[in-house]
Amino acid sequence: MHRTRTLIVVLITLGAALAGCGGDDNIVQDEGPEALYERGLESMGSGNFPTALAYFQALEARYPFSNVTRQAQLDMIYAYYRNREPESAIDAADEFERENPTHPRVDYCVYMKGLAYFDQEPGVIERLFRVDMSERPPRDTMQAFSVFQELLRRFPNSQYAADSRERMIYLRNRLALYENHVAAYYMERGAYVAAINRAKFSLEHYPGAPALEASLQILIDAYEQLGMRDLADDARRVLDESFEPLAAAE
Repeated sequence: MHRTRTLIVVLITLGAALAGCGGDDNIVQDEGPEALYERGLESMGSGNFPTALAYFQALEARYPFSNVTRQAQLDMIYAYYRNREPESAIDAADEFERENPTHPRVDYCVYMKGLAYFDQEPGVIERLFRVDMSERPPRDTMQAFSVFQELLRRFPNSQYAADSRERMIYLRNRLALYENHVAAYYMERGAYVAAINRAKFSLEHYPGAPALEASLQILIDAYEQLGMRDLADDARRVLDESFEPLAAAE
């Protein structure tokens, strides 16, 4: 009985190994670096990103010094991103920049990192059920904002700069909304100094965000609760000057 059980385990293991080897041969046969790269591009063009990644990974492993391998490494970043593997896309972008710090497409690596973080924003399910995103800690939002900010600082003339700037506008308001949510939480509990600090943080770090109208109102209410009339009046004057003309124009 023991020998029979052992034989069954061996046969299952061998079968799995043979199946795995057969699948790999069918997908990624060694046809040379250029052929592997072209097949990866074809797969990516047809939307078959897992297969594209298999070809690019095989190219990278078998021909690390080929002329097309470096381009394949850039394409892998995009393939990981489209295959909904943001962590792998970020790792691949970091690795490419680390190994090729002067490459002319480093700005692309930075941009793709920003997109990978950006797309971890609200998903279809969250939008469908109208989840209040101001209540969700914006960890990925902060990362995306920081990466796009880095791109604009390092590569102001990049072809990705305009899109990065537009995405930062959206992210800026998302971050300000979250600060308002936390400040309102403190207001409800009578922690007025903490509420003031969060509202001031928004005003200092996210200038121009529409959510700053609510930040200023929180600031006014908190100062009034603390009996700081002069500071409340100052905040009210800023609110009136910054937002009332816009409301009147509408």
